Amino acid sequence: MALSMQRIPLAKMACEETGMGVVEDKVIKNNFACEYILNKYRYTKTCGIMSQDRPNGNTVLAEPLGVVAAIIPTTNPTSTAIFKILLCLKTRNGIFLSPHPRAKKCTCYTAELCLRAAVAAGAPANIVGWIDEPSVALSQRLMAHKHVSLILATGGPSMVKAAYQSGNPAIGVGAGNCPSVIDETADVEMAVASVITSKTFDNGMICASEQTIVVVDAVYDQVQQELRKRGCHICTPEEKKKLAAVILLPSKTPNPKVVGQSAAKILEMAGVKSHRDTRVIIAECTTPGEPFSLEKLCPSLGMFRVASFHDAVDTAVACLEHVGLGHTAALYTHPQNTDRIDHFAHKVPTGRILVNCPSAQGGIGDIYNFCLAPSLTLGCGSWGGNAVSENLGPRHLLNYKTVAERRENMLWLQQPKRVYFKYGCTHTALTSELRGKKRALIVTDKPLHDLGFSQRIQQSLKSVGVESEVFYDVEPDPSFDTVFAGLKAIRLFQPDVIIALGGGSPMDAAKIMWLFYEFPDYEGKLDQLCARFLDIRKRIYQLPTNASRKAQLICIPTSSGTGSEVTPFAVITDKKDQVKYPITDYALTPDMAICDPQLTLTMPRSMVSATGLDVLTHAIESYVSTLATPFTMSYSKQAIEMTCKYLERSYVNGGKDQEARENMHYAATIAGIAFANAFLGVCHSVAHKLGSAFHIPHGIANAIMLPHVILYNSSTVYTHAMSQERYCEIADLIGVGQGKKPTEKVMALAQHIDTMKTVLNVPLSIKAWGVPEDQFLAKLDELAELAFDDQCTGTNPRYPLIAEIKELLLDGYYGTLGKRTLNTLDHTFVDPSA
Repeated sequence: MALSMQRIPLAKMACEETGMGVVEDKVIKNNFACEYILNKYRYTKTCGIMSQDRPNGNTVLAEPLGVVAAIIPTTNPTSTAIFKILLCLKTRNGIFLSPHPRAKKCTCYTAELCLRAAVAAGAPANIVGWIDEPSVALSQRLMAHKHVSLILATGGPSMVKAAYQSGNPAIGVGAGNCPSVIDETADVEMAVASVITSKTFDNGMICASEQTIVVVDAVYDQVQQELRKRGCHICTPEEKKKLAAVILLPSKTPNPKVVGQSAAKILEMAGVKSHRDTRVIIAECTTPGEPFSLEKLCPSLGMFRVASFHDAVDTAVACLEHVGLGHTAALYTHPQNTDRIDHFAHKVPTGRILVNCPSAQGGIGDIYNFCLAPSLTLGCGSWGGNAVSENLGPRHLLNYKTVAERRENMLWLQQPKRVYFKYGCTHTALTSELRGKKRALIVTDKPLHDLGFSQRIQQSLKSVGVESEVFYDVEPDPSFDTVFAGLKAIRLFQPDVIIALGGGSPMDAAKIMWLFYEFPDYEGKLDQLCARFLDIRKRIYQLPTNASRKAQLICIPTSSGTGSEVTPFAVITDKKDQVKYPITDYALTPDMAICDPQLTLTMPRSMVSATGLDVLTHAIESYVSTLATPFTMSYSKQAIEMTCKYLERSYVNGGKDQEARENMHYAATIAGIAFANAFLGVCHSVAHKLGSAFHIPHGIANAIMLPHVILYNSSTVYTHAMSQERYCEIADLIGVGQGKKPTEKVMALAQHIDTMKTVLNVPLSIKAWGVPEDQFLAKLDELAELAFDDQCTGTNPRYPLIAEIKELLLDGYYGTLGKRTLNTLDHTFVDPSA
């Protein structure tokens, strides 16, 4: 209020001292700096807690910067001082002003008024300071002072540059050179009146004011006539030449002698006769970069004539490229021309793009658009070499502290819409689900087809009128070549149901066939499809999730191992580099799974052991995964318990033990639900690479490596030994941990798995499987690096180094259970009960 009451005396002081501008307009600027800034930010919170989200553990606190050094220009010596002081007081910052030497009295007096009023209101003494006798040297010394936290540099290019070179943080402004486009649909009277209102305000000293008008040919004469009618002087070529020599210095910067002077005075200085009431000097231009198309800071304009709207935009951009990038541009057009407004906004490189507004009053904000923040410091962004591209406000004068409490991201439990299970359920599930479908393509392998499995599915389909075909060329460890062969068959048959029948290989192949059938564009994006990610919710490359579907995907497992019937995973081999790629996305989750134990009765013993140990690995790794939750862990524990109870029976008794086969089949699917949501660990990472390199069956590779990985993960080198605790829980669950210390329980679990492998006739080492030592050692480094980069590694409870994976591989090759791992890590085991 104290400053508002002094708005007229301060305006008079500014005009008298600087010899520039218009008293009445400076009164308005002073009032704007007091009234509009207060109105905008009166209730803006600038201290303490700015925002708080308790459930997500996020709190943002605001703190002052410290002391702000404020460079005050001669063009706005009182209003800019008021503006910067009010912002600093609002944000609890101290401020020290450096006035322009030609405006020191009015700026210092303004600062003194502000200080008195602030202290009277309870502010600390000396919260506002200033340089009484300013100079370039003192300004530079102030800007470089060690106690200055920020510089607000409003002034000429040399002063702004000095601020940025001071060594302290700075917010500067760029040169203005606002081009104003008037197209053939504009309200010409309103456009011309707005331009003149803007350009004559304070004799053109506001940096956002127009410097050129670019007019479309269809209304050029009308605009020129309107300009003459409103008191503008349109120069002859000779007058233009005289005026150009007066208005700009040889450096093409504004001549200080004409800045803020009236049009009549400038014409007189150039020796051009004109009416004493001339309001604006207009010079017709043809080339961006000529004197009248540059910033002039006086009531003068360049005027371009162009053929079309698009030419006008290009000309405006060209003018800005000479000077004024990032500042302000204006467009006069019909308000409903949203396409033109959008084109102008996208093409023109300025921070403020004003539509049908006088640019001087429009650019400073809150007059012609209440959402544009009021400000007397207008940032020009990187276009103009500034730190900000918007109108300066309190938020730019605060430090923000973000208090981030530990919170875990939302987790999930996803699985197929329906999972059918029970002995002999296949026919009922298919006939109840697929009634009304037209065509189904069955994806399987040749052995299963030859054994009649696919024909049984076809009979069920036929009973509900569904035509079917069979693609039975899926090989073990399916390749992209097989996927594309099956895709060709699918596209020829055009099914509305795809049924995967078999073990993991047919199901994995069918998932990718289905994906490419639904979304052909992804067929050529294998590198993105196989891309790794840290968090499936944030992956760089995302698969589609839209509901429009050509075909339903149904998985019917005939072995009890992979769990692929309920997972979002598919493992496909690239034959070119012989690498298995685990592809993961919830888009790959089947629509339906049918778990019929009847289909597993004829499984050979070798398959029972390999797939059963794969189930155990799925269950254990998902139980200790970094993404394990109470939801997934219940599935994992159930699968572990069932596997340890029924796997050996299923192996020894064969299909005669229907109970064992049935429970192992369910265990595989239950473990699949667990790791579909919790994911796996480094055991699978290594197994994938061993399978690719040496063709070790996936379940066997997992079984060989699992005990070594358990011991590796059980180290408590990290502060929280969650994985060790969970391995102990597993040991207790299966009855091998009673009465033992944690380290003993972990070792007992690893040894129990080796005992199971012995019963199941599975070798205890890679070497025992038959991989020659020289071949293994030759590939060791490559295997370790590939396993490190495997998708499963990210959720292992202990994030491994490549060298550590190499040690694990060596343990796995020689079967040295615990020797290599425990010898180096045993000292880190902690017994919580000790």
